[in-house]
Amino acid sequence: YISERGVTMEKRDLYNIEKINTRKTIFKEERPPENFYTLVVLALIQNSKNEILVQKRSKQKGGEFGLTSGHPKSGETSLSGIITEIKEELGVEAKPQELKLMYSERDDVNRCFYDLYYLKKDYDENEMKLQKEEVENIYWFPEEKVNELCDNGTFKTSHIEAFKILLEKLSGKY
Repeated sequence: YISERGVTMEKRDLYNIEKINTRKTIFKEERPPENFYTLVVLALIQNSKNEILVQKRSKQKGGEFGLTSGHPKSGETSLSGIITEIKEELGVEAKPQELKLMYSERDDVNRCFYDLYYLKKDYDENEMKLQKEEVENIYWFPEEKVNELCDNGTFKTSHIEAFKILLEKLSGKY
């Protein structure tokens, strides 16, 4: 949808409390109405050296470190949404069969569902085309370094819990 000023207005689907798409939508900037939820997808991408892909988000996105994440656009499923985010933010492909949904949770305060994915893949950072509006740079960090970023306040707050849950899931503790 393009507004009168020529600005692209991204729409998101609204879900009910059972995570069923209601076929109603809101614009990106809007808060979901009472009893409705949006969908948020995050991916923990890990290479064969067990390093985790961490984004340094752009200044306009807060400048913190974080995971690849976003909101699926209207008409996208959770899975197609995370594939789109990986493609948009990093400029690389991920296949549906490569992604594993590790955890899903409803957040009543922020009125959204979080779907956390895991992707084990070696991406060549020289082949990545970063979405400069959202991603300033990317790094492959060992788990300890990501924990350090979480502890020192430079990791996006809303991504810390997702990161910890995903690590626990991967270690079989959760």
